[in-house]
Order: sequence, then C-alpha cells, then structure tokens
Amino acid sequence: MRIEHDLLGDKAIPDDAYYGVQTARALENFHISGVPISQYPELIKGLAMVKLAAARANYECKQFGEEILHGIEGACQEIIDGRLHEQFQVDLIQGGAGTSTNMAANEVICNRALEFMGFAKGQYRQCDPHNHVNCSQSTNDTYPTALHVAIFLLNKKLIAQLRRLVVAFRLKGDEFREVIKMGRTQLQDAVPMTLGQEFVAFGESLDSEVFALERVEAVLYEVNMGGTAIGTGLNAPAGYSERCVDHLAKITGKPIRLAVNLVEATQDTQPFVLFSSVLKSLAIKLSKICNDLRILSSGPRTGLNEINLPAMQPGSSIMPGKVNPVIPEVVNQVCFKVIANDLAVTMASEAGQLQLNVMEPIIAYCILESQTICMNAADTLRQHCVEGITANNDVCRRYVEHSIGVVTALNPLLGYDVATELAAEALKTGKGIVQLVREKKLLSEEQIGSVLDPKVMTGAGGR
Repeated sequence: MRIEHDLLGDKAIPDDAYYGVQTARALENFHISGVPISQYPELIKGLAMVKLAAARANYECKQFGEEILHGIEGACQEIIDGRLHEQFQVDLIQGGAGTSTNMAANEVICNRALEFMGFAKGQYRQCDPHNHVNCSQSTNDTYPTALHVAIFLLNKKLIAQLRRLVVAFRLKGDEFREVIKMGRTQLQDAVPMTLGQEFVAFGESLDSEVFALERVEAVLYEVNMGGTAIGTGLNAPAGYSERCVDHLAKITGKPIRLAVNLVEATQDTQPFVLFSSVLKSLAIKLSKICNDLRILSSGPRTGLNEINLPAMQPGSSIMPGKVNPVIPEVVNQVCFKVIANDLAVTMASEAGQLQLNVMEPIIAYCILESQTICMNAADTLRQHCVEGITANNDVCRRYVEHSIGVVTALNPLLGYDVATELAAEALKTGKGIVQLVREKKLLSEEQIGSVLDPKVMTGAGGR
C-alpha cells in the first residue's frame, strides 16, 4: 500500500493501483449502477484525448516543461490505445458533476506519467494530478468535452452497424421483389404491393436515421475547453483555449471548435438533448419495424404467416413446437429503454442551475448506454433475424386473390359508388372482385387484365 493525502486526510491506496486518493473515495461513495466507467472505453479514450490536448496546450503556454509533457503524452497515448482501462472503476452514475471521473483520469494519467519519467506512483512532486494533468482545467469543461468525444467515437460504430442492417433489408427487398401481397392500413386490407417494397421501405426508414445521426454529430464539435469552472477562464493562461481546441481537433480528426460564449456553453447541455432525441427517433423506427416483423410472421396457422423468421430457440416451456419471434422482441425492449433514457436526459438537462448542470453523469450513462444497446440490437436483428427471413409466397398470393382491396383500382373506370357496391357485395357473398366484374360485365377481359392485375397495381414494375 501507499499513503496518499487529500483535504479529508490520509488514505491507503493499493500500490499497484494507478488511481489515487480521490478515486478511492469515489469508489467507496458511489455504489449505484454497478456500471464502471471502464464499461464504456470511448469515454475513457475521450478523457485521454482531452488531457493530451490540454497538456500540449499547457506546454505551449509554458505551464510546465518538456519532461512532464512527455510523461503525460505517453500515458494518454497508452489509454487511447486501450491500456489501463481497468483502472477506471468509478461508477458512471455519481454526484459531483463528473469530478470523480475527471479525477480518475487525472490520477491514472499522472501515475503512469510518473513511471514514464522514471518515478514511482504517488511521487506527485514530480508530476501532480491537479497541478499538471488538470492544469488550466476544471471538471466543468473537461468532463463535458470528453463526453462529446466519447459520443461521436461511439456514433461511428453505431452508424456502421445500422448501415449493415439497412443493406440486409435492401437485399431482402431484392429477394422478395416478385412476391405480390396485400398492403394494409389500420390493419385492414388496402391495395396490393410487393413484399420487396415492404422490406426496401424498412431499409430506407433506417437509412434516414443514419443520415440524422451523421448530421446531429456536428452539435458535439463545439466545446467549452478553457472555460474552467464557470466559463470565465479563471486559471487558464491567454491562448490556452484556442491551442487546446486545435490540438483536440488534430487528435480526434474532427472539426472541434471553441464555443463563442464559454459561460453559456458551460451551463448548456442542449447538444446532449439533441443527440439523445435522434437516438429516440431511431428507437421509434426500429421498434415499429420489429412490430411489423412480428405481425407479418404471426401464426403459423392463425396469423398472417406471410414471412418466416428464423427459428432461434424453443418458444414455450408448456406448448410443444411453439417458436417465438424472440429477436424482434428483444429489439423492441431495447427501443423502450432508449426512449426511457431520452426522458432521463431531458429531465437531467432541465435540472441545470445557474452556471452549471451537475446532472451530466446520468446524461453520460443514458446516452452511452443507448448507443451501445442500439448498436448491439442492430447487429443482433441483422444476423439472427433479417438475413434469415423467408417468404410464404403462396400465402401472400392467396390474400391478394381473396382481398376486396383490389376494388380500389376500379375507381377511375367505374367510379367510387359502383366500386363501393362491388366491395359490399363481395364481402357479403364471399365472391372475388374479378368474378363480380365478369358476372356484371362491367369491364372487358382486356380491361380486367390491365387494371386488376395485382402486379400492375404495385407500380414500379412490381418492385
């Protein structure tokens, strides 16, 4: 053990730990979610990127020398490369506006920097968590900036998974382009379409969410580095903010820019609200698609049974042979959680007071969790469901042949009133629309073939 000291007194720290006394106290205080920072490596990398940018800016502003810079650079780069993440054990949900997370980064980086410099952990006279790693910073500018970075790092992975899912739906659209079926509105027969059109629409719906995620990421590029405690820049040297932001842009490869008003930016959590709202929109779309997949596959004897989902596991402990749509079901549940998380982000953002919003840890927890479970859900839905879906062509065709919905195509030739009478008679007698048209000699065979052909009704050559 080694002894470290803070304003509350001395505390023993495991000698092999890279974290220090303030992190140790946070580990004792926050047994909340059971989810440590280490579960979200993008947040740890974001912290290291911010600390690396700050160190380079501080060196250029002559806040410390080259030896300390190189030590901090070495430690930060290791963390960016994925090392030492197990040292970030603090619960993601915490009081203190993220101070415990910031101090965990300061202490881990400092102690590893000391080793790079040839010293033992805890020899803070040579390199100090506050005076050097946290130089010219406050949790109130470092933590939200690191969270911005973490979110756009994870956004890249989420978008990649969603694009794979979009491709899977489009490929199914090609596969099902000749499968004629009935479209439905309000769960009632509408007009014919192809199963391919239905699946292509699923893909396009998700593709629009990918576009939204790409666009909303821009709100994360504006940061408040150098604002320190409340945005006034206290303890930050002249030119530090601009240098720090420039370095962070180079490190991340993103067009990071300094907020115009640092006081406003320090208290503002609107970028998180905007990003979370897009995640909610994605969840709504994804859940609707999964609802449709469950309805289309319902049965097999007493439901629609237009498609077959891959059988992933036995569906009942009491009903032999039952197979449930477990993959769409789990994705539905993911979507419910994302929507709930968005509400938590909304409430946390509203709870900001005066010059700071102290609720950012729950915002971090909710957004990072939503991104992660959406990413996992998209991958699961693609691999274990969409790619293995098959069509029941005969079932789809039978629905079309017995549907009254095809009468809609007669409106231009016979008028709405006559078409309505035909629909009512078909419903009453059980006869098909084509049969009634022939019996009443309302159209020629040529007209019947051109107007009441379901494939023609689908438009776009049946696609």
